Amino acid sequence: MLKVIIVALFMFGCSSSEFKKTVDFVDIQRFMGDWYVHAGRTTFLEEGAHNSLEQYSWNEKEKRIDITFSMRIDSFKGKKRVINQKAWIHNQSTNAHWKVSPFWPIKFDYLVLALDPDYQWSVIGVPSQKWIWIMSRNQTMTESQLEQIIQKIRDMNYNVKDIQRIPQSWP
Repeated sequence: MLKVIIVALFMFGCSSSEFKKTVDFVDIQRFMGDWYVHAGRTTFLEEGAHNSLEQYSWNEKEKRIDITFSMRIDSFKGKKRVINQKAWIHNQSTNAHWKVSPFWPIKFDYLVLALDPDYQWSVIGVPSQKWIWIMSRNQTMTESQLEQIIQKIRDMNYNVKDIQRIPQSWP
């Protein structure tokens, strides 16, 4: 267990140049649901990801967001990996800064950097700018759409270097 905590602290540790910009407001109920992860600079847990999917649901009893991340490893028919997480809204005036926990006692910052007005795409980042996830409600995203979203993030001065496409192919 100590090894896991050390790895988590290394992964989610603080940076000297913390990024704090988020969208002005997230309607949590509209944000809930399925988000297909199309691109990002992702964690080691997502290596070889195909068909990455984040599913968010509001847990009224616990006043939190339950997150189920799933993916196929190394191919569309690869072994399925599922990671369940919990999130709490940290900034309740914007709902755009969450604390996410893959397991107790670890919690890391999750920032909604950009969000389509119709909640059709979103961009998630972390204060250290080490990771970024570009997601949409659709199973597909064109290169043009992706480049427009990346430009929005670049204009915010968030690090967009080394963003990789995540293969998506659904029946």
